[in-house]
Amino acid sequence: MAVNHDNCPCMDSCPLNHALALIGGKWKMQILCSLYNNGPTRYNQLKKTLDGVSNTVLANALRELEEDGLVERQEYLEVPVRVEYRITEPCQRLIPILDELGNWSMEL
Repeated sequence: MAVNHDNCPCMDSCPLNHALALIGGKWKMQILCSLYNNGPTRYNQLKKTLDGVSNTVLANALRELEEDGLVERQEYLEVPVRVEYRITEPCQRLIPILDELGNWSMEL
């Protein structure tokens, strides 16, 4: 495949660059994998599955993933309030791509 240098894949306008920006960053992949594998998960339960993540980093990553449409935050009006996080339908479509990417890396 020839590269068109007018629209180089490393440029900001590159769709691949945008995709990697959405899932890149500290702990995002681990969060998505945990939510995919465990289903809807409460914050403290998610934190326990991610050994070593701080509250600040986890909260920021969840907020970014939610803003980007990959994670959904569901608040239940109970006493005390219960909040669960789950992956969205666009993230469900992303999982097989990530799985293939992982398979590719194992072949190197």
